[in-house]
Amino acid sequence: MLQAGAAVAAESFAERYPVREVMPEAGKSVGEPRGDPPAAPVYKGRRSGGGKGAGGKVVGYVFITGEVVHIPAYSGKPVVMLVGMDTRGTITGVKVLHHEEPILKIGIPESTLFDFVDQFAGVPVTAHAKVGGGGEGSTIALDGISGATVTVMAANDTVMAAARRMARSRGIIEGEVAAEREPATIKTDLFKEKSWKELLGEGAIRYLHLTAKEVNERFAEQGVTEQWSGSELAGLQGDDRFIDLYFAYLNAPTIGRNLLGESRYRRLMDRLEEGEHALLIMGTGPYSFKGSGYVRGGIFDRIRLEQGIDTVTFQDLDHQRIGSLASEGHPPFEELGIFKVREKFELDPGAPWSMVLRVGRSVTPLKREFVNFNGRYQLPEQYFIAAEPPAEPLPTWKRIWLDKTVQIGVLVTALILLTAILVFQEWLAKRPRLLFYLRRGFLLFTLFWIGWYALAQLSVVNVLTFANAVIGEFSWTTFLMDPLVFILWTFVAVSLLLWGRGVYCGWLCPFGALQDYANYIGRYLLRLPQIEVPFKVHERLWAIKYVILLVLFGLSLQSMATAEKYAEVEPFKTAITMHFFREWGFALYAELLVVASAFQHKFYCRYLCPLGAALAIPARIRLFDWLKRHSATRSAAAPAKSAPTNARSRRSTPRGTSTPTSATSAWTARPPTGTSTSARPWCSAASAASAARRRAARPGRWKKPWAGRSPGSSR
Repeated sequence: MLQAGAAVAAESFAERYPVREVMPEAGKSVGEPRGDPPAAPVYKGRRSGGGKGAGGKVVGYVFITGEVVHIPAYSGKPVVMLVGMDTRGTITGVKVLHHEEPILKIGIPESTLFDFVDQFAGVPVTAHAKVGGGGEGSTIALDGISGATVTVMAANDTVMAAARRMARSRGIIEGEVAAEREPATIKTDLFKEKSWKELLGEGAIRYLHLTAKEVNERFAEQGVTEQWSGSELAGLQGDDRFIDLYFAYLNAPTIGRNLLGESRYRRLMDRLEEGEHALLIMGTGPYSFKGSGYVRGGIFDRIRLEQGIDTVTFQDLDHQRIGSLASEGHPPFEELGIFKVREKFELDPGAPWSMVLRVGRSVTPLKREFVNFNGRYQLPEQYFIAAEPPAEPLPTWKRIWLDKTVQIGVLVTALILLTAILVFQEWLAKRPRLLFYLRRGFLLFTLFWIGWYALAQLSVVNVLTFANAVIGEFSWTTFLMDPLVFILWTFVAVSLLLWGRGVYCGWLCPFGALQDYANYIGRYLLRLPQIEVPFKVHERLWAIKYVILLVLFGLSLQSMATAEKYAEVEPFKTAITMHFFREWGFALYAELLVVASAFQHKFYCRYLCPLGAALAIPARIRLFDWLKRHSATRSAAAPAKSAPTNARSRRSTPRGTSTPTSATSAWTARPPTGTSTSARPWCSAASAASAARRRAARPGRWKKPWAGRSPGSSR
């Protein structure tokens, strides 16, 4: 075992994780994670000389999201992924390493999550990646996963937040993401005459001063010891001036007009298109910032502008020569030029940017090494109007709630209606036909909308997650990730204290509604015989669901993932979430339970449902008894019957009295005119007694399809 542990410890990062799957450009060398947050540098080719030189150039970073951010998904735990990012701030690939999402373990195939994260390849860290919808501007739309919205939104937030933090820590981007903020607006009506010295003093003109010593030291840091040869730079040494590079932003009238003069400034502004900007770059010293590359290839290869992760390169068409400046008191310049920044680069004049000077030196006749020097520029605040700062990104759960506003409204409306039914139950009990159709319609809504459309079926997994959160680290964020489930649980918690668990089990459980309709069709349309288990047997079978609940709770204390696996005793994911489209074993199990309900009302709810058992425990301590039960005296010919699910013990009902009925039962509403009394689930208590007396007087006429069976096999 010690040898095995040593072997695992000896494995490199690239051997433990699929680095090349998330960084296709990775060569033969991947470093070990380092820095804060930790990331493994990826090198182009094989490293040589400790990573120095072209062969050891860093082309990107690979990191694990769990070591950078912690964003819980539906399970309350984050989806851990391996992310690759290049040095330009573009995500190169994402690989899922670990997750504990229950719907992806025993419901939706995991491959759908793998396909989802593949969409991040090529996404810049500054972009706004959004699940679903259309992409506008810097927004990139990602295809979601039906039935796993919370999971993919959490995965999206995890990847983008981790990548941005990593990019900021490595200097790839600065501060907040620039693409999420509108550019500043230049004050075109603001002008004041200022001298060169005043403009230089307030920072409207910035400069980069380099000596020969500073340049030589930078090359030495890169391992280049060769000296200049064959040019005027060869004799430079020590504090000799290498270059003085000045640069300024010209769109601001106070800067542009004072440096160029009125007429030249107006002509320049007239030539600029909307969204374009003009810079003045001036240089003096033996090193030319223009060089001669633009003559051969049309590109100024010695200077570029960088803002955030964006790089602006200048071509010969962007350059305008000028001979002199209108402002007095400036130093003599050997090179002057106006450079245009085109609209496509989306330069923000109010944000800081850098003028990068590239210096090259030949080390062999065929090889040159380059070093860069940055001169930072920030336009003074008085010359622009800053855009409103971007709002803090909303937490994942808040964005989910905003995306589901319509669904939340529909559910809340339905719950208000159900509350009204329960409050006015006495009035409805006097109108059994209205109650019957109202309940049947609400059960259809529960099955089709709450269940099959909104996928808001509650589960014992929710109860176990809550219990584990209370024992461990509790966070409301975990439960707010699914707004419909959270609202339902809130309503159920309140209704347990006021009316008991019958409100959820009888009205709001989609699988319960499916069983209810299966029994209704089997009993009253297909005339299937109804099986009634003797009470002593029922009382013992009734304890099975409590045993199941206890076992699942014990498993959850050890491993929530294991408990979620065995929670498949609930057919909810198969019948409701997956619409029966699952492996044949799961589908057959759920279908058998539905068929069983056609012969015995809510068979699963009676004996197997751990969620019902979990709700029954706190229902014992309800504060009020607002569920009114309306009794009616029956004759001896109509003996008392238990509630449809045998939820109440027969011992609690005195002999010779009827079993109470209430607004939560479907069996109290009258039938439409002309319907056979023997097939009426809507009979009132009085009507049932009267019908029983008539059946006793004329048994042949009122004989039921299941008459003559033993009490244990008939209802």
